[in-house]
Amino acid sequence: MKIAYVEVDTLLTKYDFWNDLNELMMKKEENIRATLNQKKKELDDDANEFQRKYQNGGFTSQERVQQEQMRLQKKAQDLQALQDRLSADLANENQKNSLQLRDSINSYLKIYNKTHGYSLILSNTGFDNLLYADSAYNITKEIVAGLNKRYSRAAKTNK
Repeated sequence: MKIAYVEVDTLLTKYDFWNDLNELMMKKEENIRATLNQKKKELDDDANEFQRKYQNGGFTSQERVQQEQMRLQKKAQDLQALQDRLSADLANENQKNSLQLRDSINSYLKIYNKTHGYSLILSNTGFDNLLYADSAYNITKEIVAGLNKRYSRAAKTNK
């Protein structure tokens, strides 16, 4: 029986496709955070303005005070809904990216194994499953090189 293993942690740090996806996701997270911070600041500014007006008797009636309170409450609810939606969208995209990564690695391993004939290729992530293996069975570098070569060719043809 011919066995090999791949160090998944190393593969993830060196696989260009995964690094590109991570960079893209970090930019999206930053954009979301900036958008939410801006909306929160606007809400805080509105609330401060309301408080100032209220303390200075700037409202013509109690009804007008209640209308403004309701407007602020609605704005806060809208902000929370936006945050929930953006967080859910980001989580869904992260899940989709993880599936793409897994599919990419699995499809490459099938191609790779046609010429290498392993009976079993294990993943080694920290101390999850594989507690010890001789480094002679470590094919991580070959897999990373092959994945990056394939990704580089795909990226060039998509441009």
